[in-house]
Amino acid sequence: MDQLQPATSRNRLLRALAPDDFALLRPHLQTTTTQLRETLIEPGRTIEEVYFPETGFVSIATTVGGSYIEVGLCGREGLVGAAELLLGSGTTPHEYFVQMAGEALRMEAQALCAAVERSPSLRKLLLRYVHTLMIQGAQTAYANAAINLEGRLARWLLMCHDRSDGDELVLTHEFLSMMLGVQRAGITLAIQNLEGAGRIRARRRRIQVLDREKLEALTNGSYGVPEAEYLRLIGRG
Repeated sequence: MDQLQPATSRNRLLRALAPDDFALLRPHLQTTTTQLRETLIEPGRTIEEVYFPETGFVSIATTVGGSYIEVGLCGREGLVGAAELLLGSGTTPHEYFVQMAGEALRMEAQALCAAVERSPSLRKLLLRYVHTLMIQGAQTAYANAAINLEGRLARWLLMCHDRSDGDELVLTHEFLSMMLGVQRAGITLAIQNLEGAGRIRARRRRIQVLDREKLEALTNGSYGVPEAEYLRLIGRG
């Protein structure tokens, strides 16, 4: 990883680090390829590695009655495993698994903790990211309680779009229903309605985002708050 520099990384959090803080992490970063549905962090298990996604993104999911429901999303803006380590837990009841395959920079959890102990500025920046992740979870709870299915789907598509290259997302109706905790028939109808309104174009296993503004209009404020906090506290990267 000697050649890795903040400017060459696609991870926005790494790009936002001060040079000295990046230098603390660089010797421990290893490039890895993430596979679709691969579990990066298991619930109840000690976290031994953390991941800075470069491409693709990771779902933070909980299990309810044997079914998965997504409670968070982490892509190139963040660090998988940040909250648990920085808040002193070391384990999580949630499962972190790859929702879109890609590449990530992996490092041992102990190395990250050691770097954070050495650098207050590194700790501060990573805790700012944890803050935005907590806000994302709060907005997810609000969306699930107060927004209809089309609005929740629109929010979720926007979040995935933010973490993707291009406008096309590789997603199945089955996976969407699992992540949003609803029946597949409901997802199919919601997709048809979004497509009919010109917001998206749906094909087999693919959804193309056509009009972000029209999607945002459906979210009733559930999208944009954590994104704005990230921009305020961390920047564009």
